[in-house]
Amino acid sequence: MHDNRFAVVAKTGDRIVDLSTPRPIIDEDRLAANISRVQSYMDEHGLNFRPHIKTHKIPALAAAQVAAGAKGINCQKVTEAEVFAEAGFEDILITFNIIGAPKLERLAALNDRISGLKVVADSDVTVDGLSAHFSGRKPLTVLVECDTGGARCGVQTPEQAVSLARRILAADGLTFGGILTYPKPQSADVVEAFIQAALKQLAADGIACPIVSNGGTPSLFQAHLVKSATEHRAGTYIYNDRQMIRMGHCTQDDCAMHVLATVVSRPNAGRAVIDAGSKALTSDLQGFADFGLVVGYPEAKIASLSEEHGVIDLSACTATRPEIGEKLFIIPNHTCVVSNLFDTMVFHRDGIVTRVEDVAARGLVW
Repeated sequence: MHDNRFAVVAKTGDRIVDLSTPRPIIDEDRLAANISRVQSYMDEHGLNFRPHIKTHKIPALAAAQVAAGAKGINCQKVTEAEVFAEAGFEDILITFNIIGAPKLERLAALNDRISGLKVVADSDVTVDGLSAHFSGRKPLTVLVECDTGGARCGVQTPEQAVSLARRILAADGLTFGGILTYPKPQSADVVEAFIQAALKQLAADGIACPIVSNGGTPSLFQAHLVKSATEHRAGTYIYNDRQMIRMGHCTQDDCAMHVLATVVSRPNAGRAVIDAGSKALTSDLQGFADFGLVVGYPEAKIASLSEEHGVIDLSACTATRPEIGEKLFIIPNHTCVVSNLFDTMVFHRDGIVTRVEDVAARGLVW
């Protein structure tokens, strides 16, 4: 839990426009609609859905996702999983190679506490490290991570996936749980071909593959095209952001998170400065040339960020321009990174604060 003794905390009933800035704010109705929309899609196509908590890092929101029908959650760090286990979650998948004795010891303690812990591995080194630590303990479920084009982690071929599955099966302290991928967006045919090849070889060896886990918000509404997948993982959809608008997955009206900022300077007619810099909006461009979408001022461009200053280019604005003291609502390029910059999230409905939640799993070391 973070120490907020010196923070200015919003109270239920406060007006959003009166809050001290910069501050991310979450629209309750849009949040609920996003959860419902994606869960309904997964239900329609018979897919288990495993939301990634990286976007919000808040147990109360994960609980809402599970209450809507999600099957467990996806974390990226052991420490994140610990926070959510403490909040009562049992079915937790950690999608990262876990290397080194300190992490493995915490992982083992977590595995003893909850019933549904799962991890991934993409190399003999990772599998052997897990086995050496879990031998003689409660078995740990391990999925083989496959690189189906995302060019991040993962074995490179179906043959390597099957070989690693055999190694997991033969290892002390481990149980083979299935295969997993985080693919390149819009590549369902390639993903399906890889998975089909792996499943065919696993079946030929008599190896059951309980879970086939596909992932990614960029491919969210193509999840049903990967017909061999049993589950899909995604995170950003719960808030949505500017990159999701660009991908066609949502509109501005579906974006639940805004960064509320104040215009603190108008040095000239073509420039405004806000109190949201790289410590509020992040410098994660996500392929954009500027740092966020200013609601109500479509021609304004957040041209540069320093730590606490955001500089907005107003030169293309043909109508009104924001004035000193005005509060601006900014849709960030990448909402997940914004969550990791703040201790709390303020939620509202129709501009009135409904609750404040600690971002419980932010800023955690491995």
